[in-house]
Formats: sequence, structure tokens, C-alpha cells
Amino acid sequence: MSTSPGSCFHCGLPLPEQDFSTEIDGHEQHFCCFGCQSVCEAIYAAGMEGFYQRTPEGALLEPPPPPPEDVGLYDLEEVQAEFVHEKGQEREIHLLVEGIHCAACVWLIEHTLNKLPGVLSARVNLSAKRLLLRWDNSRIKLSEIISQLARVGYTATPFDPEAAEGILKKQTRDLLFRITFAGFAMMNLIWVSIALYSGADKGEFRSLFHWVGFALATPTLFYSGWPFLKGAWTSLRTWHLGMDLPIALGAVVTWTYSSWVTFADLPDHQVYFDTVVNFIFVILIGRHLEGVSKRHAVAATQRLLDLQPRVALVLQEGEEKSVPIRRIQPGDTVIVKPGAKIPVDGIVLEGESQVDEAMLSGESKPVAKQPGDKVSAGTVNAQGALRIEVTGTLGNTALGRIIRLVEEAQASKAPIQCMADRIVPWFVLATLSLATLTFFIWVQKDFEVALMAATSVLIITCPCAFGLATPMAIAVASGQGARHGILIKNGAVLETLSHIEHFVFDKTGTLTEGKMRVVRIIASEGMDKKELLQLSAAAERLSEHSISQAIIDAAKEENLPLQDMEVSRFGSKSGFGIRATVQRHSLVIGTLSWLQDQQIRLDGSLLQSVPALEQQGVSVVHVAIDGEHKGLIGIADQIRAEAKQLIASLRARNIRLTLLSGDRQAVAEAVAKQLGGMQVIAEVLPEDKDKVIADLQEQGELVAMVGDGINDAPALIRADVGIAIGSGTDVSVESADIVLMGDELAKINLAVDLSRRTLQTIRQNIMISFAYNIIMVPLAMSAMITPLIAAISMPISSLLVIGNAARIRTLFRKEKPS
Repeated sequence: MSTSPGSCFHCGLPLPEQDFSTEIDGHEQHFCCFGCQSVCEAIYAAGMEGFYQRTPEGALLEPPPPPPEDVGLYDLEEVQAEFVHEKGQEREIHLLVEGIHCAACVWLIEHTLNKLPGVLSARVNLSAKRLLLRWDNSRIKLSEIISQLARVGYTATPFDPEAAEGILKKQTRDLLFRITFAGFAMMNLIWVSIALYSGADKGEFRSLFHWVGFALATPTLFYSGWPFLKGAWTSLRTWHLGMDLPIALGAVVTWTYSSWVTFADLPDHQVYFDTVVNFIFVILIGRHLEGVSKRHAVAATQRLLDLQPRVALVLQEGEEKSVPIRRIQPGDTVIVKPGAKIPVDGIVLEGESQVDEAMLSGESKPVAKQPGDKVSAGTVNAQGALRIEVTGTLGNTALGRIIRLVEEAQASKAPIQCMADRIVPWFVLATLSLATLTFFIWVQKDFEVALMAATSVLIITCPCAFGLATPMAIAVASGQGARHGILIKNGAVLETLSHIEHFVFDKTGTLTEGKMRVVRIIASEGMDKKELLQLSAAAERLSEHSISQAIIDAAKEENLPLQDMEVSRFGSKSGFGIRATVQRHSLVIGTLSWLQDQQIRLDGSLLQSVPALEQQGVSVVHVAIDGEHKGLIGIADQIRAEAKQLIASLRARNIRLTLLSGDRQAVAEAVAKQLGGMQVIAEVLPEDKDKVIADLQEQGELVAMVGDGINDAPALIRADVGIAIGSGTDVSVESADIVLMGDELAKINLAVDLSRRTLQTIRQNIMISFAYNIIMVPLAMSAMITPLIAAISMPISSLLVIGNAARIRTLFRKEKPS
């Protein structure tokens, strides 16, 4: 890094009369303040001096902001509860970082923190100026991490949406001030320009009008145009070609030429102060419109934030008190009145009501709630008053986890974005080269024409659309997906899903409703069916399997007493069955192979009934009592109403389909036949499902696995895209790449459409930018476009990209927002 004499080695600002100095890397360096000196020493001590070689556009650095006060408070559990996502000692937080200016800041922060023992990962979102931090709280405290950031020049505080909104408003206000000043100067210069173009450029007031133009244009250039000048100066210092450089170069060259004409009072030359002011004003307007359009396009995250109330009615010592959400703790009791939003995750203690859970599940029909039922923050209590015990607040609610997922997806990059990122620097170099070429072509005929044509090329050639092409599409897609119950973990998933050629479906709970019920009981000769069911249900009480619950429910429907039946010596084997002693009877219940392993003598007449049941899609549970095969219990699961339509739709896309099941082959094939037919892989144990996915991938296929996110977790992780359906408030973010909040299978189709639309939109955005430049640059080089027209045209490509990304929302036009 090189600094000019008289400037601070760290931030580049002018040195005061009494500066600070110290030896850095064997050379004495001077600083404007002790803060810059301390930060520089910390950077070199950490071996991060490469930061100074990486500092690109947009920043020379400002002196470091003051460190946060009382940083030790952030180690308190009650404070962290508001912002931190916990998994034991492993914790995660979003920090709002003040002082981030450029990619070099990102590099410095990530490298500094990742070197700290106990920091698991540190990822900086440059556009949002936020840090996603994961650390082991048993090895390092949050206050130590924040203090380390302060030592290298950055102030970090836990991300608070309200504080972030305040910073955004401040930045917007600053931009509006610059626009207002440029607009004032432009309106006054219009009258000067009218006078000059009407003949005053030949009269006695010519010089006066030139000086008035100079007086208006100069502060406009150095105040309103300061963001461009600052970015351009840094680009030149660091040899990093940024987007502000062509704009600033065009403005400065035009202003310099016009000033020379004014000071030298050259009679045969024109001034172009109006051009400088006009295109600065128009470009600032364009940037403001881009910012507004971006915020509107990705406003889904803010709408999710708005779902959670800021206060709640808490029952304290028998009285209802209005308490901020931040002060509510798990175990507190809150009161939710009819028509109010539920402020926390919790369990209903008293009251009955209908709750609108559309924002979670996408299901518009209210859900009945009664004591013992779970409720979620952000849902709406439609009817009766509820008394709720708090289980989670803020980021620890289902809504908080959804918001975190959406924010992480919007900050992620899809692989296609790498191409755009590589193009942008070369784009700027091409702009400068074309402008230089244009100038030398035209200067042989007319210097002023050459100057205006080159300036037009500098202004009109804009790589901004390349930078926006991917992140805007991903931000809109993930935000809109979340509003409709489709949670996308990161942008790369959208690109992968659009190329998926093989879908593997778990049967139970995915293509079927997951609500097992007994449809048939067959007992051997001399065995009573009710006694068979009663003994089986008593044994199954100690099992958590869905088949066990179906047998218990069937016994309850028959009013068979179970509580007083003695059960002992219970044992089970996943995927096979159970054994137990009930009322001194030895029972073995499960698959045929399980009975064979237990040396049970099989009943041939019972076995003859099995094929007919399995061909109807009925799973058969064999029951043995005291060593003899005594009966069969037929268990069936209802196929989801929309399953057949989904399978047909995916088949129409030429996507291969596989049904994966732990059931017997005949049962699984019967279900597949009801769905229109597909490949069947049956009798697979839960722990072997991921091996099936791996085998398909080894054949060169891109595989998506659709499951319930519980016992399918290994397979969901193994698949190229894992989709968890019907997870409700559990949000299985660890195993699935996409989580469908409701149990509507149609959303799988919608997710595929969303991925393909997103990738198509990204490609369209890149083509829009190419087409814009291919058309406009030759016109500018041929001197057919003035700098003002160039300034008006320049934001168009970015606005077109933003508008095109916003069109992704039309995909959901027929869907009701969650």
C-alpha cells in the first residue's frame, strides 16, 4: 500500500499538526489518530497486512469507529437469548458491523476471526454489512470476538432489524441531500444554458455566464458527485478497476475542460458545466431508484419480520401487563385475545380457538387449538382468548428460524454468479479502452466532439446489471418462496434443483398421509380377533412407531382396556418388529422374517392371505403368541389426494421417479401402481436409504430426495437436493435444502417451477445487460448520444434487471401468500 506524503498510513486522511507515528514493518509510518495507529498495529501483528493490498473501490478507509461500550454484556445468557441461535455450546449470531466499506474489509474480518480458536466460521455479507458468526462458547466468548473486531477497526453489535432500518434511512437521507443539491444546481444551470444557446455566448455577458456555470457545477461535482470521486480515487490507488471510475472520469474530464475554457476565456470553445451537473443528478436519481426497487423486490423478509408483534400481554402475579417481547422468558404465561397475533411459540394452557397458520403452512383454513396444542409466533388467533405457556421467543421461534433461513439464502451465491463476478473487472477495463479509442478517433476532426463522445462512452457502459443479475433473482425467489411456505436454504440449491433429473420419494408420510390405520384383522382358528388386537396393542404401547400407534388406536375404538395389562421384557429391532411378555403371554409382532428369526412356527393358512392384502397396498403385521403364529393385522395408509397429480406432472417433465419404502415389495408396488407407476425400491431399512441415493448418484444422476425430514435425514443430506415436506414448525434445516412448511405436495412442483424460473431469470438478466451495452456503446462511440442521454440511459439496464427479477413473483399469482 502506498500513501501520499502528509496522509495517514491507514485511512489516507490528511495528518494533523501533531500526528501519531510508530514503526511498521521496519519503516516509520504516520497516522492521523491513535485509533488508526492501533488498528494498523493489530493488522500487522495478526499477519493480515495483505489487507492494504486488497483494499479496492469505494473506500479509502475512515478512522475506526469507537468500540461498543459494555461489550461484556453480550456474554450474558439473557442478552444472548434475544439474538443467538444455540445448539449447546455451538452458537450462531448475525452481527451488524460498522466500518465495512469494501471487499478488503470482508477479507480482513473473515481472516482475522477465522484464526481465533473457538471461531467455527465467519461470513461477511458486504451489501448488508452483516457478519454471520458461528463459535464455540466454551472456548471463546462473544465479547472477545467483538473486541478483536474493534482492534482491527470495526464495531460490531447484534443485528437488530430496527437499528438496521435506522442506518438504511440515514444512508437514504444522505443520498437524497446530494440529489437535492444536484437538482437545485441543474435547474439554475438550465437558465444559463438557455441564455448561452440563445446567443449570449457571443455577447458581453458570455464570460459571466461561464463563471456562474463554474460556481454551480463545482460544488455539485465535489459534493453530489463525491461517492463517485471517492470510489474512483481508491480504484486508482489500488489498481482495482471499480464501477465508479468511468463515471468519475467522465465528470472530471468534462468539468476540467470547461473550467479551462472559463479561466482562459477562450472565445471559440464551449463549456459543458450543464452536462456535468445533469448527468450527476440523473445518475444519482438512477441509484436511488435502484435502491428503492431492490427493497421492494426483496421486501418479503421485512414482511416476515412484521408478522411478529413487538409486545405481549404477560400474566404476572395475577395481572395482565404489556411487556416487550425481548423481556419475555420461556415459562412465562401470555394472554392472546381474539383477533390478535400470537407473539411467541408456546403451548396452550387454557382456552379454545381457531388459529390462522397460513404464514407457516400456506393452509388458509384455520386450525382448531385446545389445551396441550402448540402455537407459533406470527399466527393469528381468530376466535377465543388463549392462555399460552412460552417455549420460544424472537429468533428461537419457528418464524425466527424461517427469517434466518431466508436471510442466509439471500446472502448466498449461486454457481452461475461466479461468471458475472469474473466479468465485471474486465468490463470496466473494456469501458476505459473504448472511451480512449473513441476520443482518438474523433479528436482528429473536433476536440469537443471527441470529448463528449468519450464521456458518453464512459457513462453509458455500465456493468452494474451483471452484479445484480444473480443476487436480485435469488433474493426475490427465496423471499417469495418463504411467503408461500417454501423455505430455500441457499441460492445454489435453486440452480441444482432446476437440473434435477431423478426424484426419489419416501412413501410413508410423503406420498401417503402418514396416518396408519388398521383395515383388517385375520386370526387363526380358535383365536379371538379382539383378544389378538388387545394383546398386540398392550405390547405396542411401549413402541413409538406409527404402526404401533395405529394398532393402539384400533384397540381404543373397540373400547378394549389396555392400562391394566402387565407388559414386561419388551424389546424391539428397527425395521423388523417387537417382542414382549403381556399377561404372561410371550408375543412377537412384526415382519415375517422377524417371526422366523424368533423361531416361530408359521401358519400356512394365514400366509395364504398375505399376497392379496399386499396387492391392495396393505402392510401386513404378523402376530405370534406363545411361539405360535396366531394372526395378521392389516395396516394401510391413505395416499395423499394430490400425490397422483404431482407424479403425473413430474413425469411430464421427463423426470425419473422412484418410490423408496421400508415396506414389502408387493405393498410398495401396489402404492406405485395407484400413483400411475414408477420404479420401486422396497424393504429398505431407514439407515440404508442414503446408500440407495448414493448408488443412484454413482450412475451419474442428479437426485432429489423428498421425505419427512425425520428418519430420512441421512438420505436428505446425501441427495443433491433434499426436500422435507410437512415439517410444520420443526423446520428441518439441518438435513433438508428445501423445507415445505405445509403438507401440500403441489408445493414440490411449485419449488421446481421456482428454481427453473430463477435460473431462467438470471440468464435473462445477463442477456439484458449484454444487449443494452451492445446497442448503446456503438451509438455513444459514433457521437450520436450526448452525455446527458447517456446518464439517463445508464440506470436503465439495472432497472430492467431489477424489474425482470421482480417478475418471479408472477409465478405465485394463483397462490395465496402464507
